[in-house]
Amino acid sequence: MVAPAQAELLLRVAIEDGASQVKVGSTTKALVRDGNGQALGELVAMGGGVAQAKSGKIALGNWQGSQLWIDPSNNGNVWIGNGWYRGRVLLVPRNGGLTAINYVDLEQYLYSVLGAEMDGGWPQEALKAQAVAARTYALYKRQRSNGIFDVGDDQNWQVYKGLVTESNGTQSAVNATRGQVLTYNGQAILAAFHSASGGHTENVEDVWNEPLPYLRGVPDFDQGTPVFEWTKTFSQADLSKRISGVGNVTTMTPQRTSAFGSILAMKVVGDKGARVMSGEDIASALGLRSTRFQVSRKSGTTSFQVTGRGFGHGVGLSQWGAYNLARGGYNYQQILGHYYRNTALAKIEVR
Repeated sequence: MVAPAQAELLLRVAIEDGASQVKVGSTTKALVRDGNGQALGELVAMGGGVAQAKSGKIALGNWQGSQLWIDPSNNGNVWIGNGWYRGRVLLVPRNGGLTAINYVDLEQYLYSVLGAEMDGGWPQEALKAQAVAARTYALYKRQRSNGIFDVGDDQNWQVYKGLVTESNGTQSAVNATRGQVLTYNGQAILAAFHSASGGHTENVEDVWNEPLPYLRGVPDFDQGTPVFEWTKTFSQADLSKRISGVGNVTTMTPQRTSAFGSILAMKVVGDKGARVMSGEDIASALGLRSTRFQVSRKSGTTSFQVTGRGFGHGVGLSQWGAYNLARGGYNYQQILGHYYRNTALAKIEVR
């Protein structure tokens, strides 16, 4: 069954969470309402103010409430923090500060996500694959919401920046796949994605513990892309400063790797001790793009060279792989079928 065209599936996106104050405004005249829906006043078009958390309530100018809504008229856009967004905004007190939640139509949210996660000028079939993955991811998170918001707006979720990352390319890809999600056994999947894997994606349990039948390691098609291979050089002093507890680092040896060469655990030996660290902790300490790397001592020096592949966690859709596949003539259904095994495309039914 397909929902009527006007039916909306709203997503709640936390733009600011636990902030001390947030700038808000609207492109059109906007109604300010309290948590009960009671009108408190109006913001003028292109006007706004600074919302603050005060004694467990939200204050905006002379208005105050346990929550505050800002509802633009005539499909206006809202200003939240430092950007323009579609939809409306709810301000709620949380964690000693305030949280600004953008209530936005799922499809319109995706217009922005695609441009923040890919590039609106990329091949349409790659963008369509990203649209389905991002829509599925958002729906999966929405079904596991904390009750206040469904997703955040950064890399810990998927990147969402409002109107600034929308383009004709992102809108076309979203509209062409409207309502389509990936399912396994009739349920929306955890449609993880990353920039590039460096030749082969990972089995999910090697990255996040829980095995999932549709997130299996598959050959990637990211060869020749900007993040396929990379190198970084560290002096011994710099390396030893970033990895504490062992003195001057002398060797770094893999202890456990995934089936496809990512570091799960690595032994770091120094002149004052040794420790075993996870690949993620080392990647974080050294600012590496992925956990698929090797460390070697540069001959005749005290420097270390890190050579690596890929960018991101390596699970699910590879964005650069999708780019290459799309350029090679594959459609978005084929791209999704490659990276998410044994899944089916379904249409969201909005009730």
